Amino acid sequence: MTPNDPHRDEQSIAAALLAPDILDLLERQPSTVAAETEDLHPADLADVAEALPRSQIPVLLSALPADRAAAVLEYFSEELRTALLEEMSPEQAARLVAAMTPDDRADTLEEIDEEHAEDIVDALPADARRDTQQLMAYAPDSAGGLMTTDVVSVPESYTVEEALRRVREIARSGRREAMNVVYAVDTEGTLRGVMSLREILAAPEGARVADTAWPEVRHVVVSADREEVARLIAEYDLIAIPVVDERHRILGVVTVDDVIDVIQQEQTEDVQKLGGVEAFDEPYMSMSIPAMLKKRAGWLSILMVSEMFTTQALQYFDVELNKLPVLTLFIPLVMSSGGNSGSQATSLITRAMALKEVEVRDWWRVAAREFPTGLILGALLGAIGFIRVELWQYMFNAGLHLGPLKLGYDYTQQGTPSLLVAVNTFFSLIGIVMFGSMAGSMLPFLLKRLGFDPASASAPLVATLVDVSGLVIYFTVALLVLGKFMG
Repeated sequence: MTPNDPHRDEQSIAAALLAPDILDLLERQPSTVAAETEDLHPADLADVAEALPRSQIPVLLSALPADRAAAVLEYFSEELRTALLEEMSPEQAARLVAAMTPDDRADTLEEIDEEHAEDIVDALPADARRDTQQLMAYAPDSAGGLMTTDVVSVPESYTVEEALRRVREIARSGRREAMNVVYAVDTEGTLRGVMSLREILAAPEGARVADTAWPEVRHVVVSADREEVARLIAEYDLIAIPVVDERHRILGVVTVDDVIDVIQQEQTEDVQKLGGVEAFDEPYMSMSIPAMLKKRAGWLSILMVSEMFTTQALQYFDVELNKLPVLTLFIPLVMSSGGNSGSQATSLITRAMALKEVEVRDWWRVAAREFPTGLILGALLGAIGFIRVELWQYMFNAGLHLGPLKLGYDYTQQGTPSLLVAVNTFFSLIGIVMFGSMAGSMLPFLLKRLGFDPASASAPLVATLVDVSGLVIYFTVALLVLGKFMG
């Protein structure tokens, strides 16, 4: 939910109203807190906890059963969760994180101080420690870093009755994720098929898992990028996708709730990069000012250096500007139009590449679409610019006033026919918008080919590149259309 979400505001108000009652219970009868709050969703109880005095939050967590406290802890902000765990002893923290699902446990430990995290891992029960160490060994942005080892699998040689008994045992063990998808494996753990609980219940008595499970299983290797995981789940409408090793043995499963988080993170990173900012690795309000400066200053410096070429271009055409100062009036117009068209194209192609709608090999198809698109858009904007020039001259000739201000502009005062100025604006905008569209659409392909993130083709970067080339196009057209007035 967004910060301006009305539902979120209602929850915050309710939490503030409940907080005094919970605080009173913690002071007088802490043993009753668990029973009094058992009907609250963990997310709602987390809101209540965050409304308490900071010193009382650990007291609330200690008053709850470990699994309940762990569920509430997962809904705290990353900043608060990290601070709480780092303040606890390794044994206290281990009591909470051990009750989390393996993937949430690994993600939580990745957030805190490395040395303290190692102490917490050492304090975990043997099974939880083994699973946690395995998950933390994978890259966070890989399928292995996203998966949970709480996968529900049964031997393919089982009957459906035996499989159902196995599922019940797993459910009673306290595991909470991916319970409605069951995977069939052979004696070596190799993935052989998939089936839902509904299919198990609907199967004829005595049927074997090998005959019931669907053999075509969409899966990912443990090293797959998280974007690939998200794409497959979205493309095939999956609620979970199994993760396998190089021998096709099932290691875990990535659930759709984790993929939703991935999609949000990827979109956030892309938006930040398109805005000319390095991707943030923590929430905006949690990031220190020095860290934010580091993320933002680099791109701003690069863009400023790039804009220096604009100054060089203006200096190169200084003679023409001195002879025909009227050209100066339309420099902001043509530069902004080119930058805007380039930014549009970059945003569209970057998003299309993220959704796998286009691949690097499709660059020529994109170029074939952007060329006529840029031509038509350039002609449209050029026509608007043409009308603007002629209209301003007409308003000046008509002597129109707005209060003390005289409307319009006399282009002929420098001996230049307004029609030629309008024609120059028209053709300049066609060339600049076409170039902006082509450059903006091709840059993501170039970056992808070079091994960079296409989202690095930020809108400010494209606009800066097009600014320089736009000036060259503008003055080149001016030399052709208005050359005799510059002699």
